[in-house]
Amino acid sequence: MAVSTVSACRERFPIFERLVYINSCSQGALSDSVRAAYDEYLVGWDERGAPWDYWVERSETARSTFARLVNARPDDVAVTTSLSAGVSALASAIDFEKRPKVVISDYEFPTIGQIWHAQQLRGAEVHVVAPEDVEDAIDERTAVVSITAVCYRNGARLPAEEIARIGKEHGALVLLDAYQAAGTYPLDVQELGVDVLASGVLKYLLGSAGLGFMWVRPGLSQELTPTETGWFADKDIFEMDHRDYSPSPTARRFQSGTPPIPSIYAGVAGMELMEEIGIAATREHVTQLNERLIAGVDELGGTVVTPRDPEQRGALVCIASTDAPALVAALAANGVVTSERDGNLRVSAHAYNLESDVDAVLASLAENRALLR
Repeated sequence: MAVSTVSACRERFPIFERLVYINSCSQGALSDSVRAAYDEYLVGWDERGAPWDYWVERSETARSTFARLVNARPDDVAVTTSLSAGVSALASAIDFEKRPKVVISDYEFPTIGQIWHAQQLRGAEVHVVAPEDVEDAIDERTAVVSITAVCYRNGARLPAEEIARIGKEHGALVLLDAYQAAGTYPLDVQELGVDVLASGVLKYLLGSAGLGFMWVRPGLSQELTPTETGWFADKDIFEMDHRDYSPSPTARRFQSGTPPIPSIYAGVAGMELMEEIGIAATREHVTQLNERLIAGVDELGGTVVTPRDPEQRGALVCIASTDAPALVAALAANGVVTSERDGNLRVSAHAYNLESDVDAVLASLAENRALLR
């Protein structure tokens, strides 16, 4: 990504007038286009009263936009309120009688663990294994393999394509949680080989809370009938039929009730901005910034717990700390916004960050070497 492009992008995010924001693994920075999208939603609500036809159209725009980002057809994408909502609907459609086993890695976000453990009430046997043991844990009794693309605790990537291949060999459904990946490197569901990909726009896709998506492999939707459902999962939402259950033949059957209209406005704006910036270019730019960060931490004598190989990590870099909350607070006192998980400082650059932001992080770490482990 050219410096001029990065500079132009940065100007779209007013927070950099006040702070060094390098915490996109928690929440993407607010852009002028997302703020304008919320204004558009409010103006439309005020002028039209209840423009449901237009709001449904915006929901379809969101579906199509996300589909473009992952090289999918819109009909294979469900618009949800969160990753949890989509995966919960999917889980409700799985029959565990003949194949009770669910394999998840120890890198998963709580959402994934909670949803699949809840299925124990329906006969599931949940196996939580070390990331390197996922492939060996898959067998003929496995119904679902549920993995994250990038671990939120340490930034490590799992070999999703290889796990998907082995899962398919054993007839298991493979779900990829791409929340920490979407927007950081190109995702292509055709190349990944997974059956389901779920994500949201809150982080690197620059949207706001309240909007998620779930892509389902073509043809799979019609094989699964969720019992967790709602109005917008119906084959014809405007038929307004309350006398039976007629789910959509497409991935829409995994949707629920009233869509998150305000978040859809913001989500479309964020995703379109990322398309404009370029996800592949962002990946290259962030990789360079992270190389600078890792080298700087090494010089300070700190410990980077994220894999060194760029192909084995996402966008966030995690640094071991003796007191991670205190280190986050110390950086915040210097106007540097980061976060922490699992005893590690999380530093998460995006398209809008510059070398000067990384240098500000390193300067603050130098002041707080006693909090590095």
